[in-house]
Amino acid sequence: MSSDDTPVGSPYAPHTPEETAAMLDAVGVDSEEDLFDIPDAVRFDGEFGIDARGERATRTHLETLLKRNTDLTAFLGRGHYDHYVPSLVDHLSQRSEFLTSYTQYQPEVAQGFLQALFEYQSMLVELTGLEVANCSMYDAATALGEAATLANRVRSASGNVVLVPELLHEGRRGTLENYVAGSDLDVETYPMDAANADVEAIRDRMDDDVVMLYAESPTVRGTIEENLSALGGLADEHDAMFCLGTDVLALSLLQEPASVGADVVVGEAGSLGLGTAYGMGLGLFACREEFLRQVPGRLVGASEDAQGRRAYTLTLQTREQHIRRERATSNICTNQAWVALRTAMHVASLGPDGLVELANDCVTGARDLAERLDDVKGIKAPVDDRHHFREFVAHTDQPAAAVASDLETEGFAVTPVGEHEIQVCTTETNAHRRDALVEALGEVA
Repeated sequence: MSSDDTPVGSPYAPHTPEETAAMLDAVGVDSEEDLFDIPDAVRFDGEFGIDARGERATRTHLETLLKRNTDLTAFLGRGHYDHYVPSLVDHLSQRSEFLTSYTQYQPEVAQGFLQALFEYQSMLVELTGLEVANCSMYDAATALGEAATLANRVRSASGNVVLVPELLHEGRRGTLENYVAGSDLDVETYPMDAANADVEAIRDRMDDDVVMLYAESPTVRGTIEENLSALGGLADEHDAMFCLGTDVLALSLLQEPASVGADVVVGEAGSLGLGTAYGMGLGLFACREEFLRQVPGRLVGASEDAQGRRAYTLTLQTREQHIRRERATSNICTNQAWVALRTAMHVASLGPDGLVELANDCVTGARDLAERLDDVKGIKAPVDDRHHFREFVAHTDQPAAAVASDLETEGFAVTPVGEHEIQVCTTETNAHRRDALVEALGEVA
């Protein structure tokens, strides 16, 4: 054995050949293959061509691979929102009582974890003004899909149309269409006016065939929707469900969803607690109390034990694993319990004043950067004459793809969203590079 080899008994090779042979003998089979019934048609009978490496060699190999990444400062937006996550979130969330290989959403989960999830739900209830919030979903896209199927169950509207913005993140649109593919629901779009909902066009379209009207604030282009009350009123007039997509940080600053008629609130909550996750999400889902027994996923409730002490419990798990299949409202299997825990810790560490201060920075930072980019020759920013949160779209005289590519050589990443449009997002984590971004765009635009 070389010094690079992982010793037998390490976390990466927990069983010796002798231990494995003893276990196989105990269950009466000759090999590990005998434990599985794999059809020949799908059985792989070859070599993977992966050389075994020890821990030290594996670390060296991974470091070599990581050095091939280009070190860019991200101004990407469109779901990639990097906020500074306090070290206390890492420290507390990685305590052993919160980390387990077992699922954290079963009834036997520890009381401490249940209390943390209950407090996460309570924070969402306070931010949305709605009476019920579940203890997380995969991401905003799955939360939107679940909202559509919920609307189909609870609304008495005779139709089957889910009305969504024409400017909708492609991932959310795709997931929504997958969700409704097995139902009688159809997805239609409504037009936008400078990135916000075209209220008059929606008024003309609304009919009793619409079961859910969906709007976002902030929108996918970072604009703050100014007509939420009007949209909520239109939905109510036609007995459609009004679903609002938003962001957990924006909720601390913008209109309370319940006050503008929202029946359901969905969106991303992982921007706090996770930072830029590049794929991992945390879906928030809150609704009015009348939909309590229709909520997908899990709810944590507070109760009392036999001695009268405060106790927390998973309740109203409306999937077919826990209740009769024909009564299940969703087949969504797991949730993001540990991610929700991190978000709750981050929100609690900021407190109400810290949340509002951070949210205000998202407004002023985007506005100030847009004004400075607007002074750059060849740039018009923002394209949409609206208030913005975190991000905005800028017009470029040069092709957007070329501008984004040239910016990469200068160390910056932005998102091309049209032939002559790029999307720019700024938070406190890239604020120190705003001057450099403005200077770089002055060179390449």
